[in-house]
Amino acid sequence: MIGTILDWLLSAQTWQGDDGILARLLEHIGYTLLVVVIAAAIAIPLGLWVGHTGRGRWLVSGANAVRAVPTLGLLFALVLWLGPRLSGELYFVLPSVLVLVLLAVPPILSGTYSGVAAVDPAARDAARGMGMTGRQVLRDVELPCALPLILSGLSSAMLQVVATATIAAYVGLGGLGRFIIDGLAVQDYAQTAGGAILVALLALVLEGLMAAIQRLVVSPGLTDNPGRQRSRRPSLRSRTT
Repeated sequence: MIGTILDWLLSAQTWQGDDGILARLLEHIGYTLLVVVIAAAIAIPLGLWVGHTGRGRWLVSGANAVRAVPTLGLLFALVLWLGPRLSGELYFVLPSVLVLVLLAVPPILSGTYSGVAAVDPAARDAARGMGMTGRQVLRDVELPCALPLILSGLSSAMLQVVATATIAAYVGLGGLGRFIIDGLAVQDYAQTAGGAILVALLALVLEGLMAAIQRLVVSPGLTDNPGRQRSRRPSLRSRTT
């Protein structure tokens, strides 16, 4: 079985054409980036506002409640509702993108709100004491301090979208999920397993990419382990010698 899966994954024919691995991989990445960008455009400003003002916390709780909604059921409901009003590729793409955005918003919103809410009040007071306006405090103090949790929320949302986008293949969406659904339909288990492996590998690559981005853009002082920071400090003996 393993040899059959490897043959499918390494076959040049499998990688070529509109239904090949390369085309499906690019589709999957495209849908993922589109959904995460839309969700971030909604959730990050909203999370910054809730965390900065302390108002509208119910929005965070309400968004988290959406996670309990069955994804496949919501997907079919939107297809049946929007389908008669859509035509062409929009019939498959729009309902799937809407469902995936609904799933991506909660982790980004929660991460953004938690990051801003966790900022040390002393840092806010010091910024205001220097004459900063509320907008400047948000931009120059709260946002940089919240960046690790914001990126963590983005990473969580991206992984969830990568995995859940495979389900959208049930309603005709492209991407790597086609290999899993089509393989099951024709009992081609090498194709099914190969599609699942490709989804897992894509998730690992994107997770590593997000970790690298976090190392680049987040201040080391916000991510270093306190224990490591203590170990870097010179001991009393070294200071006195």
